[in-house]
Amino acid sequence: MSIAPILPSRDARTEIPKALRRFRAEGATADPVIFGSHRRPEAVVIPFELYRELLPAIEEVEIAALVSARQSEPARPLSELAGELGLDPADYR
Repeated sequence: MSIAPILPSRDARTEIPKALRRFRAEGATADPVIFGSHRRPEAVVIPFELYRELLPAIEEVEIAALVSARQSEPARPLSELAGELGLDPADYR
């Protein structure tokens, strides 16, 4: 698979039916359709087979972002969190 040319959004609309035929014929190895305003890459259309193969990696990136965001939050004492939930930590000793 090579890097496909970046199409203007208007041209991408007419390219989609051709891309679908390529996707059917070539499967996951078909070149994607890359498009955006002023030929800046903003979106990609890929074969569904390739998307399915990439899904585990996409989920890992999403999980990593979530973990990173949570790690950047300052640690808080359990008693503070319990208080916010209306719980008394003494009830659980």
